[in-house]
Formats: sequence, structure tokens, C-alpha cells
Amino acid sequence: MSIINTSNVEITTFFLVGMPGLEYAHIWISIPICSMYLFAILGNCTILFVIKTEPSLHEPMYYFLSMLAMSDMGLSLSSLPTVGRIFLFNAPEISANACFAQEFFIHGFTAVESSVLLIMSFDRFLAIHSPLRYSSILTPVRIVKIGIVLSLKSVLLVLPFPFTLRSLKYCSKSQLSHSYCLHQDVMKLACSDNRIDVIYGFFGALCLMVDFMLIAISYILILKTVLGIASLNEQLKALNTCASHICAVIIFYLPIINLAIVHRFVRHVSPLFNVLMANVLLLVPPMMNPIVYCVKTRQIRVRVLAKLCQKQM
Repeated sequence: MSIINTSNVEITTFFLVGMPGLEYAHIWISIPICSMYLFAILGNCTILFVIKTEPSLHEPMYYFLSMLAMSDMGLSLSSLPTVGRIFLFNAPEISANACFAQEFFIHGFTAVESSVLLIMSFDRFLAIHSPLRYSSILTPVRIVKIGIVLSLKSVLLVLPFPFTLRSLKYCSKSQLSHSYCLHQDVMKLACSDNRIDVIYGFFGALCLMVDFMLIAISYILILKTVLGIASLNEQLKALNTCASHICAVIIFYLPIINLAIVHRFVRHVSPLFNVLMANVLLLVPPMMNPIVYCVKTRQIRVRVLAKLCQKQM
């Protein structure tokens, strides 16, 4: 669908971007990108399968890990259609409504993952601070309720995004700066007043930062509890149970913080850097989280290897 760049015609189609300046190599770049998507989906499916089929893993920590795996899969599947079309078929066009829907799912699953990482930090604190009461506090029923509340909170947080974007008029610009739609990227193209989007977008980002701050507070409390343990060996053992979660937090929040700083404060930045950071945001956490938890969590690693050995026999 062609776009007439005039202030009298409202734009109904946006154009996404692959790797600026490397369009000729998109088909080759698609190989590592598709591989990362494949690893992310297979890895998280493996985590979900192992936790579901192993009764010994039916514990609070692994239920929360299942939620993390599902949010990772949601992130991957939300961006896969547009990223795949750009790099495999050189088709950067996306309708406005499809763009608004995609940014809803991307921001929604991002909010879910942030909330899950927060509750996982509380889970680690509870396991270290009150190990005897751990199972009685985090019962399966309570965990299901927590999962429902987290999902509703995330949906309600991002639900206004597509509606506020749809209320704007787009009449002169149609070129987005990423391989998928983001709220802060789309609202910059509007030729009508977008102050509501700017304010609510800042509120959404602030909610993620509140989650991050609460995670930091949880680890301060965890550290305080661990330092109260007399044995050094027990201290290290307790901290080791948090290693996988700390890695997941760093992998998730570091690209978000970098991308937020670029969008809000940096005026002149390489388009290629912008695209790379945005792709890292959605590709790396879903791919790395299953690897981190398989490597750092013995129970997961042993069960995954056992399943693989059973299939080979």
C-alpha cells in the first residue's frame, strides 16, 4: 500500500526497519536471528515440559520459573512475525492496527516478565529468610492467584497503549526505527498532540523501574539475612540459589535501561545501534534464560539431561 506524504492524508501503514545500511545482507543476518528465535522457543518449551512432567519440580520456585518461560515465549512470538518478514522477505510494511496490536503484546509480556522477576526475588528472600514456613506460605493455590494477579496487572497497565495511539493522527512520517512496534517509537510519528501518550508511556516505564527497585531491595534483605548465617559454607550455598535469578534480572533489565536512555535522552544516535539494542531486548533474554537456569540450577540440568538420555535410548 503506497503512502502519500502529505499533511492532508492520514497514514495507515508504517514501515519497520531491518539493519540500516546492511539491507543487502538481510538474508544472511536472518540465519543467526532465526536461530536465536528457535533456541528461545525450544529452550523455554523444554523448561515447561520438564517442570510439568517431573513431580519433584512441583515447587514454588519452579512454578515461577514456568511463568518466566511463558512470558519469554510470548515476547519471542510477539516480535517474530515482523522480524521474520523483514529479514527473510524484505517486507517492512505493517498496518497501523497490526502495529498497535503488536506493541500491546510486546509491552504486555515485558510487564509480565518484570513482575515475575520481582515475585521470584521475593520467593528467594522467603526461601532464605523463612525456610521452615516457605512451603506453607507459597502454596499452589496462592501461586496460581499470584500468577493471575500479575497477568491482570500487566494487561491493565498496557491496555491503554493501543487506544491512545489509535486516537492520534499520523500524516507526515511513516518510518519506524525498529524491526517491531514499540509505543515510544510509534507516538513520535504523530502529527497531533501526543502529550497523553508521553505521560502514560513515562508512567509505564516508571512501573518497570519500581519493579527493579523492589528487586534491589529484596536482594539487600537477602544479603542481610545471609550475613547473619554463621557458616561461610552455608552463606555461599544460600547465595548460590539466587545466582540464576540475578543473571535473569541483569539480562532483562540492562537492555531496557539502555534503550530507555537512548529514546529519552540521546538525540543523535546511529540507527544501526538503535536497531541492535532493540533486537537484543527481545532476542537475548528469552534465549539466555533457559540456558542460565539449565547451567546454574542443578535440579533443572539433571532432569533435562535425563530426558535427553531417555530419548536417545
